[in-house]
Amino acid sequence: MTPDAPETAARAIWLAWCASWFLAALWRDRAVKRPAVRQQLVYRGLAVAGTLLLFGLYRHRLGSELIFWRTPDALAWALVAPLVVGLAFTWWARLHLGRLWSASVTRKADHRVVDTGPYRIVRHPIYTGIIVATLATAAMRGTALAWLGFVLLTLGWVIKARLEESFLRAELGRERYDDYSKRVPMLVPGTRR
Repeated sequence: MTPDAPETAARAIWLAWCASWFLAALWRDRAVKRPAVRQQLVYRGLAVAGTLLLFGLYRHRLGSELIFWRTPDALAWALVAPLVVGLAFTWWARLHLGRLWSASVTRKADHRVVDTGPYRIVRHPIYTGIIVATLATAAMRGTALAWLGFVLLTLGWVIKARLEESFLRAELGRERYDDYSKRVPMLVPGTRR
């Protein structure tokens, strides 16, 4: 195997996940309300910048980057496991939401607080799964730019989660959503709030 085989496998896994995720986007109900687009620009910008940095789509143009470490093949292959687990967790959440899922912050006609399945572990399991997968990817790559990408993506998911919670509190009822948020942590299982 080539020295880049684990990273190539990771990219293929990410590509398969992205393709299946975009295809599944066809399976959703129409949104009846959403926050203003300007409220969603920050997390979307962070997602784009973080993705470019994490995956090194710039590598051929810059020619060099600060490398913190070169991940040994055995460790790189081991990091494929949390990447797959993280992305599988996103799919469990996506399937559990069914037609309530949306790529952006929205309210559907029959929207409700979902607190079963992965949503009893964390309030935003899709974001949690992506954060785990991006952490494994950044650790595998071992570069300053990949870690910066991980930080930007994580910050973007936190911002999106907070926007979504604020929006859903207003739309679904503060009392109902506050009760859920007291019982279930936002992104990290076993933590408070």
